[in-house]
Amino acid sequence: MNDERHDDASTPEQPGQPDDLQHTAPYAAAREPSVEEHLQSFPAPRPEDRVGPHFPPPGRFVAAQPVAVPPRRGPGLAAVAFLALLLGLVGGGLASVGYDYWQDQNDDPGRNRDGLAGVDLVDLPPLKADNGSVAAVAQELLPSTVQIIADYQGEEGGATGSGFLLDKQGHVVTNNHVIEDAAKSDGKIQVVDVDHHRYDATIVGRSTVYDLAVLYVEDAADKLQPAALGRSTTLRVGEPVVAIGSPLGLSATVTSGIVSALNRPVTTGGDAKDLNSYINAVQTDAAINPGNSGGPLVNLRGEVVGVNSAIATNGAPSGEAGNIGVGFAIPVEQVRITADQILRDGEAQYPVIGAQVITDKSGEGVLIDEVTKGGAAEKAGLKKGDVVRELNDRVVVDSPSLIVAIRAHVPGDTVTLTVTRDGKERDIKVTLDAKVG
Repeated sequence: MNDERHDDASTPEQPGQPDDLQHTAPYAAAREPSVEEHLQSFPAPRPEDRVGPHFPPPGRFVAAQPVAVPPRRGPGLAAVAFLALLLGLVGGGLASVGYDYWQDQNDDPGRNRDGLAGVDLVDLPPLKADNGSVAAVAQELLPSTVQIIADYQGEEGGATGSGFLLDKQGHVVTNNHVIEDAAKSDGKIQVVDVDHHRYDATIVGRSTVYDLAVLYVEDAADKLQPAALGRSTTLRVGEPVVAIGSPLGLSATVTSGIVSALNRPVTTGGDAKDLNSYINAVQTDAAINPGNSGGPLVNLRGEVVGVNSAIATNGAPSGEAGNIGVGFAIPVEQVRITADQILRDGEAQYPVIGAQVITDKSGEGVLIDEVTKGGAAEKAGLKKGDVVRELNDRVVVDSPSLIVAIRAHVPGDTVTLTVTRDGKERDIKVTLDAKVG
């Protein structure tokens, strides 16, 4: 067994990942970047981050750094080709129309006690089911997609990402890592539409564990159109999709590809003290680069099916990082859940089982290493030493895959864990607890 323990709530660095995985950081956007800056290197992998593969991609991300000015750590281990998952940044902002909130907007701008039920979403696809035109998708979605510019490490406009308009009230969905530094420092955040108009944005709420954030752009509500929300559960591997965002600061960029895989466990995060993000991802070969994070992944009916959040890159000796056709998006179903919670309460919750787990060395399950007193696991009868092999018939082979499977649910859901205890297999039902994050 690995000697590190992992709690399903605190999410420290995870073992069982095939390679060193990095957070792509906010892309520098204060000025037009040069070609040389586009090709700046990312931090080289650390020896301690490399562990044997228990599960195919993905792996762990390290903390975000500005894309245009990362430190070089020398060729060393970077000379070894390996997959490094990079959180690709996009971010987005959309507009809002005049809207009377139930509470004082001066105290809680953008909040709504009814969540998504209290705002005007677009649920009907704008295009026909048999549409085969990427150009038609771009025409429909570009007015709904925005570039996000945020303060970063004390630099005004030092980070850029992407996002999209969620509703007619001016709520914008993006990745948490796009605006996280600005949120912590009370920095300025702006969104820029396809016509280069800028609007000030405020943060309604954000989730570190799901890497999602909701912004409020009151002044743009009557100027931008919300995107239609679809379903990722109906996607098929091989189906065409389109990614829209601001890669490398290049706003209103459209790329296309296919769905490469579904339900791909991807772990992103930073230092051990930080919460990691777990994505039950839609994998795509549509070109996604730093600056794309937070932007929409769209089907050919013009419906948002995911939020582009991570990419894999080849750790070449030069340290160059960019798209190699392996990108990951947060499913739109999770976006709905998290956005609804944020609109209601200004914060999001995620489910936990109340146990610390470690990956079994054989890669055939996840060992319960400690059960939290009074937590869901103890109430359900889970014991230290149990080896979890499945969750609701979904095979789990390491701690990240178990946590991703858990976080695909919501607090209060009851899941069935198939565990081995004393050489015998049994099913144990667990009602998931909740934690804010």
